[in-house]
Amino acid sequence: MRALGLDEVWWLVSPGNVLKPVEGMADLPVRYASARRVARGVPIRVTAIEAEMGTRYTVDTLSQIVRRYPRFRFIWLMGADNLAQFHRWRDWRGIARLMPIAVIARPGYDAHAMASPAMVWLRRWRRRHGQESLAKDGSGARRRIPALYPLQFDPDPMSATAIRAADPDWHRRIPAFPMRDMLTKHPVRQVSRKGSLASLGAKS
Repeated sequence: MRALGLDEVWWLVSPGNVLKPVEGMADLPVRYASARRVARGVPIRVTAIEAEMGTRYTVDTLSQIVRRYPRFRFIWLMGADNLAQFHRWRDWRGIARLMPIAVIARPGYDAHAMASPAMVWLRRWRRRHGQESLAKDGSGARRRIPALYPLQFDPDPMSATAIRAADPDWHRRIPAFPMRDMLTKHPVRQVSRKGSLASLGAKS
């Protein structure tokens, strides 16, 4: 958040991932509740808005979010593991034209990400991150997109897949009481379909 000058992060907990199997995935309300626990005490707004909108692909989700929140300026946050397969996403170039993209280093994935077809295309728009990157330059003109901002922090070796494998019953310990979405304020309910998993940086 400090590197990009964000006011907050929106953590999009969605019904699923079209590139991953549904088997073994916990229900949406449980994953939402788990994300709320992780985000406690920090300026991260956890939301299941994708389930409400009924979108299946990230490009459709982001298109609707941009229209629904026109006063916000967004940046797409993704790990290097996702950049490595970004070219497999539906209309990934369309995502890059909707908003800037920031890529967070992930152990073991950076080399694959840098050599990926998406990175070959995005490399020409690689920028240095800074507080002005999301909004306007010094002259007041809105910055161009596509724009790619690599973020090199101390990489976190944790993996959601490894965590689930080490504790496959984790979801049984999450309280099942209904929760309201931090963004839409609507109850988070289970849906039976696949979607995407993502996060957004927002600057109002």
